[in-house]
Amino acid sequence: MNPAVYPPEAVPLQGGYDGRLGQPGGHSVVQHTTVNVTTEPPKDHIIWSLYSFVYSNCFCLGLAALIFSIKARDRKVVGDLEGARHYGSTARCLNITATVLACIMVLIFIITVTAVFVQINSYRPYYG
Repeated sequence: MNPAVYPPEAVPLQGGYDGRLGQPGGHSVVQHTTVNVTTEPPKDHIIWSLYSFVYSNCFCLGLAALIFSIKARDRKVVGDLEGARHYGSTARCLNITATVLACIMVLIFIITVTAVFVQINSYRPYYG
């Protein structure tokens, strides 16, 4: 037989088969697998944005993160998951930046206070 003449599902296979169940040429049972993909709703990072706004509002990044978090929550309520994902991602980046800047400022403050106390103690005259 010429395969070009017949559609692919109508071309007979070569070889002998004894007709056992599940084997080619015999009765076969078709099983279907259904995969339910549950997409996780996008995160809006509202708690982290509130923390950044209250405690580490460097260059108003905490305020901007809070605004984007609220926009992400609004988009999620409306059903625009892609817009919510975009606003949530922006809020996350702003929160990371605000947190890193706040940590650096706290570290610089600790180093400065330590250096000042070391200098004060080095100039203190020794009383015996």
